[in-house]
Amino acid sequence: MTQITIRNDVTAELVKHAAEDTDVTFAARVSTIGGESRFNEATEEDSGLINYLMRDRHGSPFEHNSMTFYVEAPIFVFREFMRHRVGFSYNEESGRYRKLEPVFYVPAPDRKLVQKGKPGRYEMVEGTEEQFLMTRDLLAENSYECYHMYLTLLEAGVAREVARVVLPLNTFSSMYVTCNARSLMHFLGLRTTHPDAKVPSFPQREIEMVAELMEAKWAKLMPLTYEAFNKNGRIAP
Repeated sequence: MTQITIRNDVTAELVKHAAEDTDVTFAARVSTIGGESRFNEATEEDSGLINYLMRDRHGSPFEHNSMTFYVEAPIFVFREFMRHRVGFSYNEESGRYRKLEPVFYVPAPDRKLVQKGKPGRYEMVEGTEEQFLMTRDLLAENSYECYHMYLTLLEAGVAREVARVVLPLNTFSSMYVTCNARSLMHFLGLRTTHPDAKVPSFPQREIEMVAELMEAKWAKLMPLTYEAFNKNGRIAP
């Protein structure tokens, strides 16, 4: 009997990085004093410079760093994620070359299910217990049935690239994502909600879950840059 795994979480692990606040300041200072050695530790002077660059939107110094994340999320999240093209590199697992695992996303009980209002001007509100149970059960049932069809096609000798077509959008995939602080800030500005944001954003909850995990990792790597990002309205420079 086919077994499937149901998840209501996502994964975003920082697997490699070359990112710290002094990457910003040494890149910025070359424009006024030429080349200089990097500082080992950020200083109060660095904090002021980073805030100035963020406030006045001098963006290029924030590009001289790199972070690579390993992300696991349902396919529909990746389709949104890959709308972010500038400053991002992606490599995703391939359903053409490997058998896909039976792992599927189903919303957690606290996920808001009901859209209230018109497109472009709406809010998500809590659903009823009946709506949640229906959503959970139908998604799980559909995931099971679709994966069973997938296996049936594979066992009949159909190529993976054809058989995968029957799988639903809540199938989990995995990828490596590499970005710099500037591109990540742009991503966070659009894919999270935050009280410090000057420009409101209305992300789908599932991609926001990924963004929140990535933000937490980045905040520890570049605390002065992160502080300036929030202080200046969470707008990418």
